[in-house]
Amino acid sequence: MTNVTNKQWRLKTRPFGEPGDDTWEYTQTAVPKIQAGQFLVKVDYISLDPAMRGWLNDAKSYIEPVQIGDVMRAGTVGTVIQSQHDKFKAGDVVCGYNGVQSYAVSDGTGMHKVDPNLAPLSYYLGVLGMPGMTGYFGLLKSGEPKAGETVVVSGAAGAVGSLVGQIARIKGCHVVGIAGGKEKCEFLVNELGFDAAVDYKSENVKKALKQTCPNGVDVFFDNVGGDILDDVLTQINQKARIVICGAISQYNNTTPIKGPSNYLSLLVNRAKMEGIVVFDNIKEYPVAMQDIAAWIQSGDLKVKDHIVEGIETFPNTLMMLFKGENFGKLVLKVGE
Repeated sequence: MTNVTNKQWRLKTRPFGEPGDDTWEYTQTAVPKIQAGQFLVKVDYISLDPAMRGWLNDAKSYIEPVQIGDVMRAGTVGTVIQSQHDKFKAGDVVCGYNGVQSYAVSDGTGMHKVDPNLAPLSYYLGVLGMPGMTGYFGLLKSGEPKAGETVVVSGAAGAVGSLVGQIARIKGCHVVGIAGGKEKCEFLVNELGFDAAVDYKSENVKKALKQTCPNGVDVFFDNVGGDILDDVLTQINQKARIVICGAISQYNNTTPIKGPSNYLSLLVNRAKMEGIVVFDNIKEYPVAMQDIAAWIQSGDLKVKDHIVEGIETFPNTLMMLFKGENFGKLVLKVGE
C-alpha cells in the first residue's frame, strides 16, 4: 500500500491521576503485511470508554493491563481489505479489539462480522456493542427491575446510562437519571422519556432525589461512584438492588478511592450491591442484540452517538469522558 502508514497510539508511561501528554506515544509505521490464516482490517471507528482508564493501571483486574509500548487497547469496527483467511473476505465489516490504530492484522480470534446495512457502524461500538451489552445485562440480570419500581441511573446521558434508563422505561419503571448540565437533563426527559432528571452540577442530589423519587429507590445503576453513590444509598428501599457498573468520578484519583460511607443502608434495608463485568454474559450477546435492535426499530429506544473525527485527537478526545463533555456514546472516527 503506497504512501499509507499505520497511525498508532501506544502506552508510554503509566499515569498517576489523569492521563497526560507523557502517557502516550504517537507512532506511524508501515501497514502490516498478512500471512496465511490472517486478514488486514482498515479500522473505521474506535470506541472510547471509561474502562480504558483502568486498563492503564498495573493492577489486578478483570482483564490484563495494557503493557508499556503496546498499542492502546480499544474496541473497533472496520473493513477487511486483504485476506488469507477462509472465514473472512475482503469487504467484510468486523468488530473486535484492534486497538487505537488505523490498520490491524487479525487471525480471527475475538472478531465477528456485522451487517453495515442493519445499523450505522458506530452502533456496533455502542448500543449494539460493549456498552449496550453492559446496560442490558447489568440492569435486567443484576438490577431485576419490576414494573412500577423506581430506577435511578447515574451517568445517565452516557452510552450505558442512556440505554439503561430507556430499558427501565420499557419495562414499566419510574426512571430518574442523574447527569451534568441542563442540556443533558432536558435530553433525558424530553427525548429519551425519563420521568425526571437530576443535574448534579446545579442541584443538591440528595434533596432532588427525595423530590423525584417520592417512593424511594428500588434499583440504582451506578456509573459514577463517589458522593452520588452515597446520596442514593440514603434513599433506597428494602430489598433494593445496587448495580456497580463503574465509578468514573474515581478513576483519575491521586488519593485513595472513596468508598460509600452510607453502606450500612444496605444492611438496614436488606439490599444488595453487585458489581458487573460485561464479558460474563458473552454467550447471551445475540439475545441482547436482537432485543435492542427490535426496540430501536420500533422507536422505543433512541440512540445518540458523539463522534469525533481524527485518530490524532485520541488523547484529548479520551479525556472528554472524565470531564463530562461527551453527549451519548463517544466514538473516534479514524479518517484517512
